[in-house]
Amino acid sequence: MSYSRRQFLGALGAGTVGAGGFTQSVAAQETPVVTMGNNYFDPIGLHVEPGTTVRFELAAGAHSATAYESRIPSEANTFDSGVISAGGFEYTFEQPGTYDYYCIPHTSAGMVGRIVVASPGGPAESSPIPDGDVPESNDIVEQGTIVHGSTTGSDRGSDGGMMGPGMGSGPGMMNGRNGGWGSGVPFIGGALGMAGLVGGALYWALGRGDRPPERDDSAMEALQRRYARGEIDDAEFQRRREQLLTNHED
Repeated sequence: MSYSRRQFLGALGAGTVGAGGFTQSVAAQETPVVTMGNNYFDPIGLHVEPGTTVRFELAAGAHSATAYESRIPSEANTFDSGVISAGGFEYTFEQPGTYDYYCIPHTSAGMVGRIVVASPGGPAESSPIPDGDVPESNDIVEQGTIVHGSTTGSDRGSDGGMMGPGMGSGPGMMNGRNGGWGSGVPFIGGALGMAGLVGGALYWALGRGDRPPERDDSAMEALQRRYARGEIDDAEFQRRREQLLTNHED
């Protein structure tokens, strides 16, 4: 059986398309896994395509994967695994948009997560998540997966901490960074302290030169006690007294 060149190329193209379709179908069957650990979802941010089934797998404790009904696309169905202590839970994300979810027993501990299907959108993009911190949706789309503990977040300040707007460090703040005026405070304090020490030393040295010498009262008192006890006579007392006074005048 013979084929023309056109028939051969057509058959080859059909085979290539068929192989590509097979590859895509295999990829679509892959199931991303979100681990539910001690007060965390990992990854905390996940990007998937519509029709992807995500499995929430329990790693420790008892947890739930529960969607915020007010923070998923309006056309999407909500999901809730209920509190489970073994196994896992699966949900297929059909509608594009942003899905925020939480763990029922550990909401107060900030156990929350975010999944972006195709592209960000929906009510979750209009306000911060109420019970914790999740990555920015654009970062999730760009990176595909953001693990728990990453510094990328929707409510983080310029230092990477969970800070409100304007609370990061900047010029003019007393932090010793970015050229702020606070960086000179230790130097100024040290200079003032040194000036005080030098001034005190000069005052002490100059002041002592203007004062009359003090008598050695301890020697004079000892001499008087010896004289009072009769250990020395009048002549010896007068001689030693004059010697002490002469030494002080010198």
